[in-house]
Amino acid sequence: MLVHAVTPIVVGPREVARRQARYDALSPAGVRVVLSDLPAGGPRALESAADVRRSTELVAESLAAAPECDAVLPDCVLDPAVPADGGLLGGRPALGLLRLTVGAAVAAGHRIGAVTRNAAIAAELRHRIDDYGWSHSFDEVAVLDLRVEDITDPARWSAAMRDPLEAFGAAGVTAVINGCSAVETEQPPGTPTVLDPIRTALTVLAALTPTP
Repeated sequence: MLVHAVTPIVVGPREVARRQARYDALSPAGVRVVLSDLPAGGPRALESAADVRRSTELVAESLAAAPECDAVLPDCVLDPAVPADGGLLGGRPALGLLRLTVGAAVAAGHRIGAVTRNAAIAAELRHRIDDYGWSHSFDEVAVLDLRVEDITDPARWSAAMRDPLEAFGAAGVTAVINGCSAVETEQPPGTPTVLDPIRTALTVLAALTPTP
């Protein structure tokens, strides 16, 4: 299965290469993801609702014009441009990291929380959960107050997650979505299951993809 993906912000060649390497490492046999950068003129970080809207517009345009493939995918846990009811984008199935990850967690009976870098991303993630109809299984979003540069700093990101994970565990949450698809996640002992959106979504996708 060939999937064409696009970043939600303009990240540059070096970061595209880093993210592509994550897809290569996490993609199961039979699934190949090819990642492209968002076109110049797009946001370089999602810091506001306006950034999120602009990102969604450009992701939709980019994926609608994607080369021949079996499906398209925003490289973003907010699922920009993915129809809430499934559906197509540019005539191809539009996959969503959040949709696949939360759907699997809900089906497994988890009580779910999430962490995000900032409040704007938290608000949109909550909105998408509502769109998908999974609010009944969702607890809350904890904001980490990190910079976009911290996406490539796993140690700093993991340290910021520690207290929210402990609080989620005390509140009965059993699975926590890491609200950035480009971050290397860790699983601290004694805390709720941390869901890497790429790892989880691609595993679900592979399980549902027919083999030749």
